[in-house]
Amino acid sequence: MDLLRFATAGSVDDGKSTLIGRLLLDSKSIFEDQLEAVESTSQSKGYDYTDLALLTDGLRSEREQGITIDVAYRYFATPARKFIIADTPGHIQYTRNMVTGASTADLGLVLVDARQGLTEQSRRHAVLLSLLRVPHLVLCINKMDLVDWDESVYEKIHKEFTNFATKLNIPDLEVIPISALQGDNVVNRSENTPWYSGPTLMHHLEHVHVASDRDLVDTRFPVQYVIRPKSDAYHDYRGYAGQVAGGVLKKGDEVVVLPSGMTSTISRVELFDQEVSEAFPPMSVTVHLEDDVDVSRGDMIARPKNAPKPSQDIDAMVCWMTNEPLKPRQKLAIKHTTRTGRAMVKDIQYRLDVNSLHRDQEAGELGLNEIGRVQLRTTVPLLCDPYSKNRTTGSFILIDEATGVTVGAGMINSGT
Repeated sequence: MDLLRFATAGSVDDGKSTLIGRLLLDSKSIFEDQLEAVESTSQSKGYDYTDLALLTDGLRSEREQGITIDVAYRYFATPARKFIIADTPGHIQYTRNMVTGASTADLGLVLVDARQGLTEQSRRHAVLLSLLRVPHLVLCINKMDLVDWDESVYEKIHKEFTNFATKLNIPDLEVIPISALQGDNVVNRSENTPWYSGPTLMHHLEHVHVASDRDLVDTRFPVQYVIRPKSDAYHDYRGYAGQVAGGVLKKGDEVVVLPSGMTSTISRVELFDQEVSEAFPPMSVTVHLEDDVDVSRGDMIARPKNAPKPSQDIDAMVCWMTNEPLKPRQKLAIKHTTRTGRAMVKDIQYRLDVNSLHRDQEAGELGLNEIGRVQLRTTVPLLCDPYSKNRTTGSFILIDEATGVTVGAGMINSGT
């Protein structure tokens, strides 16, 4: 069954967690005892309604403050599709959590409060989703019941956001008027919006086309593990396991192993010990080659005439995720696909203001939750593509070698 990953974003109190609770409830994806627990908690808090946000906000501090702090992942399915939801925080100080949740999303869902209109936060999240190359965007204008379902309010926010989106890289945009609390236009079409002829949110999520968003042209297979059972039953077995990051792998394909440059031919592709005719993103498979070439973790299998160029000079947009600022000459560990190495910060070209898109070229460092363009020099050549072309081979993480903590996430620019 097809899978859609989507991330929610928006200002605090715009109703993201309530909307996810409504999606889970109306698609019959929660159990009766879960609903009863939420209803009793809502009553004990003195609410005159069922607070569906309690279904996703699991941390005690989130419940006490009525905000989302960490990324909450929820899984549900309908007969049409499986879904993974990343409920990301709205606060500016949790930008790193937002980047983490949205980095693997096929679709970004931005909520705005119909009474407030577009806020700085809404614009910021649209910019971040654009920067992370999330290919589909849905703007949900929530709390329409609090503005008496006024069509002019919808039209005004629709126009303002569409004008703003033209400055960004957003290939597909849908704008839907909803009430997450009442359930209007979430799963079921609302009688309160006779002037709206578009899809409900659930209908759009079930039918948005995401298969063509994946790169099926440039074959990229980072090797994660070499399988050598060394048992009598599998005496000569040698397979290379990993997740397909791009292109299609088939028996008989000519391939090159990087960085060694050795060439061979695929003898078979296996999925759970069963041979398959082809593999494509994001399948995790085992690849077998005709020849006994030297392949190890961190290598990449590609096509001879369409291979990534190894590079040790990396130009990337980096989101910094820790209190100690990122400065030139700093040394860090870097993990790119299945390959690890060390990196030194050569230069910070500018810090990006994610509200105004202004580039501050005077910035000498990046602080917590800030994003900027950074030049890195790595100890090992990275087999990378521009992030705009492939979100897997175009991204990396930076790690503090002393603590082992992930301190930065990077998106490689074109021209590297």
